[in-house]
Amino acid sequence: MANGRNVLWIMCDQLRFDYLSCYGHPHLHTPNIDRLAERGVRFNRAYVQSPICGPSRMSFYTGRYVRSHGSTWNGIPLRVGEPTLGDHLQEIGVRNVLVGKTHMRADTEGMARLGISPESFIGARVAECGFEVFERDDGLHPDGPYSPNPEYDSYLKAKGYDGPNQWERWANSAEGSDGEILSGWLLGHSDKPARVQAEHAETPYMIQRFKDFVAVAGDQPWCVHLSLIKPHWPYIVPAPYHDMYSAEDVLPVVRSEEERQNPHPVFKAFMGERVSKAFSNDETRAKVIPAYMGLIKQIDDEIGKLMEFLDEKGLTDNTMIVFTSDHGDYLGDHWMGEKELFHEPSVKIPLIVVDPRPEADGTRGTISDDLVEAIDLAPTFVEFCGGTPKPNVLEGRSLLPLLESAEQVAWREFTISEYDYSMRNARMDLGLPVSDCHLAMIMDKRWKFIHAEGFRPMLFDLQEDPQELQDLGADSTYAAERERMSDALFAWYRKHHTRITMTDEQIAANAGKELQAGILIGYTDEEELEEAKREQGLL
Repeated sequence: MANGRNVLWIMCDQLRFDYLSCYGHPHLHTPNIDRLAERGVRFNRAYVQSPICGPSRMSFYTGRYVRSHGSTWNGIPLRVGEPTLGDHLQEIGVRNVLVGKTHMRADTEGMARLGISPESFIGARVAECGFEVFERDDGLHPDGPYSPNPEYDSYLKAKGYDGPNQWERWANSAEGSDGEILSGWLLGHSDKPARVQAEHAETPYMIQRFKDFVAVAGDQPWCVHLSLIKPHWPYIVPAPYHDMYSAEDVLPVVRSEEERQNPHPVFKAFMGERVSKAFSNDETRAKVIPAYMGLIKQIDDEIGKLMEFLDEKGLTDNTMIVFTSDHGDYLGDHWMGEKELFHEPSVKIPLIVVDPRPEADGTRGTISDDLVEAIDLAPTFVEFCGGTPKPNVLEGRSLLPLLESAEQVAWREFTISEYDYSMRNARMDLGLPVSDCHLAMIMDKRWKFIHAEGFRPMLFDLQEDPQELQDLGADSTYAAERERMSDALFAWYRKHHTRITMTDEQIAANAGKELQAGILIGYTDEEELEEAKREQGLL
């Protein structure tokens, strides 16, 4: 059962790993997040299981690969019956609470088929990915497809912000010289301040909602997923954050002309997307990226206030704090906008874990270069809270051994990420059927291999080419390396991913017991049967 420990799991949306000062950004100083790194372990090689919101989050929330849980793109429901972190924590008496975004789409057809009402206790958990919802807000107000009519609009209205859509009209729009509304969706307005006051923006609002939860939480242990919407687009931020950074603070773009010369067909198709063309424009980057940095700076300021709150409430010494993101953002690197492919800016995430236990004292302020996956968090939380992770269900590995030892710990050799681009324009540009639009990345500490169904693979040497500017997928010199990585990916595919109702130990304990069950197949006569019973101690 639960041991009285809590988990505060903070997730930003679309935060690049290298846009924090503790990860090396030279101009964007994030002292409060840096202090978390000083108190815990900063993981330097953490990767999501899919570089887009929905499937990435479903892997976080289930502890399972995309191949296993089946929610392969935004809006594809997580099937009813798929075990979640909430199921595992409920078994040990820990509340699994949501404050913020999940990008979860409920399997309403499956629930109806099984007679599960969304209004029932079980139905509410199934429909919300195993979370007890304190407040859910996925953005796209007021009638978004995931969480219609969130409370944030009502909050802004109560603060005096008028209009039919406060989220867009105030929090995500600027104002022109004649008072006209300038949509924050349009990248050309990113350098202007959002109309909302900073203290009423989405980030401080959602952090306040976590504080509101603590005020009524009671004594039962909890795991709270504080899931912030920013720095995800629209890329617009209120004053004073809108002009804290300038074009001079924007890092040089990571791209080369060679990337556009005979590129992989899938990569070429994504470079042709409208958002990629926009972020390939340096003037656009000079407006958008300072706003992106301002959004992160506001997050850092609010994290500082949040840590003070935990201290005041006496929660610091028994609460694991995790800070991470659901994926990154290209921001023009590799001629790309958004995320979705497997370059480091997209698939690699920041991950800081502060473990309050004395057993973790020896690793405070350290950096781990082990290959860590997003699915490792679910078993980590279960074990930290006093439970035993179920390896036949949870495909990740608890991070507690890495948090407890500064010495080398035997860890995984490869990490996996997958992407289904069947809903993207890239599929139509390539003329592919939906069934063939699957990408799978496998990487070790040096090589990154990407299988693209129907096309040649991609291969990057992260040791010699850390910026991933040279695709070696067609270079005959590296044929052996491609074969090795392809074999490793195929080996991963061959593993059990769907047998979750019985453990290996249960199977081993029941193997060879046909005779005990009265199954007499293969015996010739009574004498042979009697001898077999004696051999198995049944007589």
